[in-house]
Amino acid sequence: MSMFGSFVETTDKASDIGERYVKTSYQYLRLKIFQQLTISISLFAKIIVIGSLLFLSFLFLAFAVAIVIGNALDNEALGYLIVGIVFSIIAAIIYILREAISKKVISTIGEKYFDEETPPTTII
Repeated sequence: MSMFGSFVETTDKASDIGERYVKTSYQYLRLKIFQQLTISISLFAKIIVIGSLLFLSFLFLAFAVAIVIGNALDNEALGYLIVGIVFSIIAAIIYILREAISKKVISTIGEKYFDEETPPTTII
């Protein structure tokens, strides 16, 4: 076999390996996107379901507490006012801590999204 024939054969092998690498990387990328998409959608669905149920339960609890406080003070409106003030204080605390909450959410989601997995390097 001549030197030129050996060179062509080596080039063909390198081209085949490169092509397999590109195809494998493409498949890995598709799987990674699918994984992240399903994680995101399931997280969003859980937040919607759990959040709406928690909202309803807090709403009913707030009315119950307001009625109990109102009955204890013999003024139902005062009970609702106290519960409203408590919720306003909680909202103010959350507003003050909004940057810390954002950083925590971003770091938690970032850990799931960038999970330190690397694509396969061996294609043979």
